[in-house]
Amino acid sequence: MKCAYFLIAFALLASASSFASAYDPSPLQDFCVAINDTKNGVFVNGKFCKDPKLVVAEDFFLSGFDKPGNTSNAVGSFVTPAFVEQLLGLNTLGVSLVRIDFAPYGGLNPPHTHPRGTEILVVQEGTLYVGFVSSNQDGNRLFTKVLNKGDIFVFPIGMIHFQLNIGKTPAVAFAALSSQNPGTITIANSVFGSNPPINPDVLTKAFMLDKNVVKYLQSRF
Repeated sequence: MKCAYFLIAFALLASASSFASAYDPSPLQDFCVAINDTKNGVFVNGKFCKDPKLVVAEDFFLSGFDKPGNTSNAVGSFVTPAFVEQLLGLNTLGVSLVRIDFAPYGGLNPPHTHPRGTEILVVQEGTLYVGFVSSNQDGNRLFTKVLNKGDIFVFPIGMIHFQLNIGKTPAVAFAALSSQNPGTITIANSVFGSNPPINPDVLTKAFMLDKNVVKYLQSRF
């Protein structure tokens, strides 16, 4: 009888261990649709790996983060990325970096979200008003802070967040993200500038706006 109990316990433990060790990898792009016929093309979740024997120091090197981005645009900001597309050595390492430049008097990194990464930001120069909004389940609470040089703020994965330069001089920040390809969804661009456009009836009801206002906003993106 003791032997039977031992075998049952061992089987349950083995089953639990298999469940614990089996999991789906985190997605590294927007979608990766399965195919049954490999002749139709194969795309991995992430990037193919270079032969380790051919890896060189340059694979882990990227220059240019000392150069300011051009903030002469509608929002007055520019993001310089160091994702896996720019720095191939990041593949599979789960980390990336961006430089964000802000024009004075209101340069804005508009409300956006990173579906695959948490962001930790440090201000190098200037003064930024930053914040994020929690989920519907948490009551859409707004968390904000004014950051000065050397200050750090964290934006949890998936949360809508923003940064605004409230100073009279240009501002610069650097942010690390917990994915080689965190993705960026800028809310206004996605909602009003989707391709093809979202039916105005949907946005009219969702935002409680006049349809002409919705059509005007769609024309701006």
